[in-house]
Amino acid sequence: MCRWAAYRGEPLYLEELVTSPAHSLIEQSHCATRAKTATNGDGFGIAWYGDRPEPGRYRDILPAWSDCNLRSIARQIRSPLFLAHVRAATGGGTRRDNCHPFVFGRWSFMHNGQVGDFEHLRRPMENMLDDEFYAARTGTTDSELLFLLALQFGLDRDPVGACAEALGFVERLAVHLGRPVLVRFTAAFSNGHDLYAVRYASDRKAPTLYAAPMGPDGGYCLVSEPLNDDNAWAEIPDGSAVIVGENGVDVRLFGTADAPIREHVPLTSLPAGAGKGALLA
Repeated sequence: MCRWAAYRGEPLYLEELVTSPAHSLIEQSHCATRAKTATNGDGFGIAWYGDRPEPGRYRDILPAWSDCNLRSIARQIRSPLFLAHVRAATGGGTRRDNCHPFVFGRWSFMHNGQVGDFEHLRRPMENMLDDEFYAARTGTTDSELLFLLALQFGLDRDPVGACAEALGFVERLAVHLGRPVLVRFTAAFSNGHDLYAVRYASDRKAPTLYAAPMGPDGGYCLVSEPLNDDNAWAEIPDGSAVIVGENGVDVRLFGTADAPIREHVPLTSLPAGAGKGALLA
């Protein structure tokens, strides 16, 4: 399984997530503690937003711990919204096109998880894409294809709803083809303004997701596993969607019916200094 970290708030240097913390993303690339595999050495990538609507991106197939350029870039680039990912491949070769984050227009996307029996579902999944999105597919992973399906189902219009529709389509497709239904999906995605995350699995074994306040004036970080031993990290439950926006953090129930569940779940306050947002206990 992969590891990732994302941030939205007042501008921070990328190193605040990628290299500096005690359990930084680079540390997790060779010593993850809350994943099935401790090593995530099949490439890495970062996507960040600046003055232009579309994100900048840097990806490579080297293990994150061995790329001196990544450390240099993380030390120099400062951004109010960025995504960073280290990959442990579950399918698709070790090549740059398969490294996260994936981007399309103003959107960026990264994923930890899998689609079961993907080799049998891949072609009908691809057939659902309009030409515009099909032509944008450059890699071979289930992750990139889930991102393009979400775009197909209206990510611009309703990010959480489009994600639910894409995952629901894959589950129904597996049933239709007589294949095992297995979707494990913990993903972060952004349009350059808000940061979204979803934790969901059809077998209730979703990859982990944590959140904590970070930086000045109400910034928040979403991660696969905590970056340090600070008790500010709150685990986001399976079956949840997270939206980090101007007013803080919103956590809601998430499912793959025709529409996501919209009711707010019971919330408790984040630790002092967290700003306006709230998280599940």
